[in-house]
Amino acid sequence: MNIVVCISSVPDTTAKINFTDNGSKFDTSGIQFVINPYDEFGLTKAMMLKEAMGGKITVITVGDATVEPVIRKALAIGADDAVRINMNAKDSYSTAIEIANYLKTNPADLIITGRESIDYNGGAVGGMLAEMLDLPFINGCNGLDISGNTAKISREIDGGKENISANLPFVIGGQKGLVQESELRIPNMRGIMQARTKPLQVIESSNNENLTASISFIKPSEKGACKLVASDNVAELVSLLHNEAKVI
Repeated sequence: MNIVVCISSVPDTTAKINFTDNGSKFDTSGIQFVINPYDEFGLTKAMMLKEAMGGKITVITVGDATVEPVIRKALAIGADDAVRINMNAKDSYSTAIEIANYLKTNPADLIITGRESIDYNGGAVGGMLAEMLDLPFINGCNGLDISGNTAKISREIDGGKENISANLPFVIGGQKGLVQESELRIPNMRGIMQARTKPLQVIESSNNENLTASISFIKPSEKGACKLVASDNVAELVSLLHNEAKVI
């Protein structure tokens, strides 16, 4: 089975985010980048499927050379090869169309994306990609079992769980639960050494233009101190809600 896992490079969740040039650019100095966590769930699931059924895992991303350390980590985890589309995509559509153009000539049995990336939280690439490839799409996937050409998929919905049956090929957007956090693979020394020689193909973009541009970023205001009010002090509570919180 040929599995393609779409990955993105995102700031570590512990990173302190700042902006430069009057808030128009993300300040990358001192920031450590990692595989988007939802994508890492997908990569781990791909590894499990390969171990059970055989096949090949390709990771693909859209970005410039600065994302290659993250690609090498994916290879160290266990992907067989990687593709980097050389473009600094600014929006979900540009990312999706670049990956779709590659997959139209390099089809896969299963395409795994993350539910969303934790930097911009767009959650749009998977659905766009499936539409461009005319494939079914199941987002928020937290369970996947494949037997032959048929898959049983589960996902959480409001107030319950949905079970879906689909035939390969299709696209899923994975999330926590697709694998357990304890099942995530940590690259060992052997994997890190092998990753240095695994194929990493760099291809140029199809010259599609970004449809959006970021004008400015504004950090949320810092949270104020929490005030505790005695349960029997209704007058003070009403005063705070009216004069400070301004909700009444």
